[in-house]
Amino acid sequence: MAKKKNNKKTSLAKTLLITFLILIISVVGIYYSIKNLKFGLDLQGGFEVLYEVDSIDGGKVSNDMVESTYKIIDKRINSLGVSEPEISIEGNNIRVTMAGVTNIEDARKTISTTAALTFRDISGNLLMDSSILNSGKASVGYEASKGYYISLSIKDHDEFFKQTKKVSKMEENYIVIWLDYEDSMALTKDSMGLGYGYYTGEGDAKIFHSCGDLAKSNCLSAATVNEGFASDVIIQGKFTKEEAQGLVDLINSGSMPTKLKEISSKTVTASFGEDSLNKTFKAGVVGIALIALLLIVLYNLSGIVASVSILSYTFLTLLIFNLVGGRLSLQGIAALVIGIGMAVDSAVISFARVKEELNRGVSLKSAYELGSKESFVSILDANLTTLIAAVILFIFGESSVKGFATMLIISIIVTFIVMVYLNRYILRLFVNTEKFENHKILFLNYKKKKKESKLDFVKHKNLIFVVVGLIILVGCMFTYSEGLNLGIDFKGGSTIEINSENNLTVKGVKKDLKELNYKLEKIEAIDSKRVYVTIDNVLDNNETEKVEKYFNEKYNATTSVGAISNKVKKDITKNALMALIYACIGMIIYVTIRFKFSYGVSAILALVHDSVMVLIIFSLLRYEVNSMFIAAILSIIGYSINNTIVVFDRIRENKTKLYKDKIKKYDDLKDIVNTSLRQTISRCIITTITTLIPVICLIILGSHEVLNFNLALLFGLVVGTFSSLFISSQIWMTIEKKNIGKDPNKHWYDDDKKSEKEELKVKGINC
Repeated sequence: MAKKKNNKKTSLAKTLLITFLILIISVVGIYYSIKNLKFGLDLQGGFEVLYEVDSIDGGKVSNDMVESTYKIIDKRINSLGVSEPEISIEGNNIRVTMAGVTNIEDARKTISTTAALTFRDISGNLLMDSSILNSGKASVGYEASKGYYISLSIKDHDEFFKQTKKVSKMEENYIVIWLDYEDSMALTKDSMGLGYGYYTGEGDAKIFHSCGDLAKSNCLSAATVNEGFASDVIIQGKFTKEEAQGLVDLINSGSMPTKLKEISSKTVTASFGEDSLNKTFKAGVVGIALIALLLIVLYNLSGIVASVSILSYTFLTLLIFNLVGGRLSLQGIAALVIGIGMAVDSAVISFARVKEELNRGVSLKSAYELGSKESFVSILDANLTTLIAAVILFIFGESSVKGFATMLIISIIVTFIVMVYLNRYILRLFVNTEKFENHKILFLNYKKKKKESKLDFVKHKNLIFVVVGLIILVGCMFTYSEGLNLGIDFKGGSTIEINSENNLTVKGVKKDLKELNYKLEKIEAIDSKRVYVTIDNVLDNNETEKVEKYFNEKYNATTSVGAISNKVKKDITKNALMALIYACIGMIIYVTIRFKFSYGVSAILALVHDSVMVLIIFSLLRYEVNSMFIAAILSIIGYSINNTIVVFDRIRENKTKLYKDKIKKYDDLKDIVNTSLRQTISRCIITTITTLIPVICLIILGSHEVLNFNLALLFGLVVGTFSSLFISSQIWMTIEKKNIGKDPNKHWYDDDKKSEKEELKVKGINC
């Protein structure tokens, strides 16, 4: 038996107090969540580098080798004091992002120097290096009497016996295993005499690093040797299982025959990050304020409640993002904006349904309950479809794609919880005060609709298909002949950002680059003291130092240099396309299960239309296509599928409601599509406008560095709205045309049964 909703009359004063408290909690929560946010490289400044892991001896690089290299890089970065670095494995590549790092060259050298595992005596004299060991063969063992221990697999048994015999005869018979030993690491006992280690720093800053403290010490082990060993040996030290495994990983890493080849890097100065951050937040605050104003104008009290809910959505999204340890990037902010659009969409869908029920003449309380119930399925389907795409992007995506997907997943889940439960809870309290039964215009800006719209969306279907087809054909031909304006993310090259205390001119910097013998691709003066340059040359470490020194000496300027090799083009494109294909497959499967295959095909074709159109627009306007463009396309797809599913939900509902699924003629399909689009067009336009508001604010007030990203969102939102109204539903109608007059309950497998029966019939005998 269904649980009856609580429709008990509530106090208006109590309801206003609850709403006000939620508003205050949300505003204060947003403030403190932003204060505690960890920002990505693009907002905080720092260093990102992508390495290719190669074998020193030219052999094949195994997954174990990459994993071991990852672990040693992690240990190295921690020694730099960088807060929560991000290290990710991408095939045979390792990407390292260190937001907040100040000395770029030290970081680069510390990471990329090949790990050196050595065996030394107590005085630091070299006995053996990692060549004595079988590569990657160290392992963890356990015996009740010994506990967890490390087993070393020896390759050169004669040499190992010779050196261990030598150590066993020493007064202090210790063999010390070091990772990246330096002369300053003089081994000594700590002040308490509890064990060996070494000191760093001076005076009050002096720190003792104990041997075996895997997180803080380069001294991995100091073991007593009583005799020479000619076979595999073990290291004991009262290890826990985790400590023993950690030591094995480090030993295997140190003895691994791998080298790191830098294939791309990106540096961002702290001032650049702070400037981007301030502009982005300013644009965000203005955007949310304008959205709230629009909702209040359109829906009065319900608009106020929706605005409070959107603030709650923003607070909870940022809170969860903080709790999972996320780093907010500009792509993450884009996902947050898309989430705001979906939150508004959920509210507008509900409001539209309530108004439809009020048009039928029912009470406000009944209209609210029925409208909320009717809109639930649309909101659920729209959010679940986008969520499936986001999860698939997270699983298969890499780098910025994964970061975008993380924020989008959080946004979708929070949107559903806040707009379906919190927003409706507050509105139900207001409805149950019974103060608005005779003031529906105050509650929802409701006025009884006098006549139905007569807009015919399918009248010019064929003309629209032809025009859109011609635009895509001509656009693709132009793109093929002229090519895209690819950024260095896709074609390789370097970016140089010059920040000077003195005035800079484009003409002067062009002359400088010519003197440095670099081929200029693009140059742009951001302001009088900052110039952004793209060159075709991929700068290595020495060339980077040369550029930085040149501009520092000439202009007293700080220079940020980023380089990307041609290899990245293939990796970025392949990963993004594969993630996108998997996401489309996931969406089409879900839509087919929830609706029908024809709906799924129509939705995906509309998404292809949206992506291709934005690509053509960028090609025609010669805007740069870079890695951020991929995130923009993903945003467009996530938003567009949300729009399309809402329309399809109405089509499915009207198909059953108006014709009981029995379509007898083509005009019936036209009527279903037209009726559905008339019912959803106002919601579609309102949602698009509210989503465009923060995007336009980001274009006008936001960071220059992501202008193209926001422009792609702008074009995509407009194109996506068009496709939801004039492409996807009309494609569905064209596909469904073949099913006119057929039994809606008949399945594809019934044809086989029919064929079997017909084969048994013989004309003139059993017919």
